[in-house]
Amino acid sequence: MGLRLADCFDPEGERFGLPTFPWRLAPDGLATRRQLRARELRPGGQDVAAQLLRPRRRREPLTAFLYRVDLAKPVRPMTTAKAAALAKANTARRTCPECFADAGYVIPPSLGMCVPCAYPEEQRAA
Repeated sequence: MGLRLADCFDPEGERFGLPTFPWRLAPDGLATRRQLRARELRPGGQDVAAQLLRPRRRREPLTAFLYRVDLAKPVRPMTTAKAAALAKANTARRTCPECFADAGYVIPPSLGMCVPCAYPEEQRAA
């Protein structure tokens, strides 16, 4: 038998070791990483303050860790060097190692090359 929604409410942390709340019912002052990022904040090295659990059928529950908003730090600004390195990395992910052309999309790791190089016979037929 799986976890029920009522089992996810443990504000004292007795059952899971962390204060636990049901999905979408986190108290004020706590936020997930994505919620912090939307506010242009980051956890800043703080430990996880609580967790959210969402029960699912036949699988483990979804877990989201919560951080204190008052201890969060501002996101570090993007520098020109970081932006240049990010642009270079994204260009490398789009460049085909076979034909050295910019594919216009990220090359799938399963293929290791752009689609026309991976399936040349299908490209000629079309």
